[in-house]
Amino acid sequence: MLLDGLEIILVKTRFPENIGMAARACANMGCPTLRLVQPERWNKQKAVPLATPKGLEILDKVTEHTELTAAVSQSSLVIGTTARVGGWRKALLAPHAAAQAVAAALQRGEHAALVFGPEDRGLSNEDITHCQQLVTIPTDAGAHSLNLAQAVLLMLYECANAVRRMNATPATQEQLRDSQEKESLLPNGRRVTAAEQERLMHEIRDMLLRLDCLHGNNPDYFLQPWRRFFGRAGLLRHEYDALMGLCRQVRNKLER
Repeated sequence: MLLDGLEIILVKTRFPENIGMAARACANMGCPTLRLVQPERWNKQKAVPLATPKGLEILDKVTEHTELTAAVSQSSLVIGTTARVGGWRKALLAPHAAAQAVAAALQRGEHAALVFGPEDRGLSNEDITHCQQLVTIPTDAGAHSLNLAQAVLLMLYECANAVRRMNATPATQEQLRDSQEKESLLPNGRRVTAAEQERLMHEIRDMLLRLDCLHGNNPDYFLQPWRRFFGRAGLLRHEYDALMGLCRQVRNKLER
């Protein structure tokens, strides 16, 4: 399929009909994987009519997860969607920019995830801490909330177009091959997964708290710039190992 390696993650979806329409959107745009995190009223029979025959195969392979971290654990790029801005939601990507990042990850042979929140309130602040970047779909100011399946379809359309453009550009293909060759020459040259980045953030959080560098009663909020930084960096495994070692050394020094 065109978007092999891309995973659509629906968090706490309220209506199974929207899951069915999202499955249809995945089929339309060539995205093979749909994951659910704590769906409120998951009923496959209600989703089937909206999925149509084209989306049934994807609906049949839907997996359920109790935690968002488990659903995105194998992805090296995790992009959350949001209609709200400000506070925790800064440095938002436009859909075409998010799609370019997804296309580049897929071309490198990595997994990428697009995360969508529940219909009534979107992703929570806790949810977006597990997303490396955030994207927002611009709408008219008078009606900024999109139907969940519509948002899925729009983002998949952008991703499909980005992949087609990349496949049609010889220069881009050559750059990707050069990048892959350089990474393959490095020890543990693959990029880290979301699960590995989450372990790194746990260690960095602990280190910064011990150093009194995270202030206030909400350290996770002040950790967000670090999460965004490492998300953009696209860490390789040997870089991850070095940072984990640094955190351990700092902890050991402070415990003496």
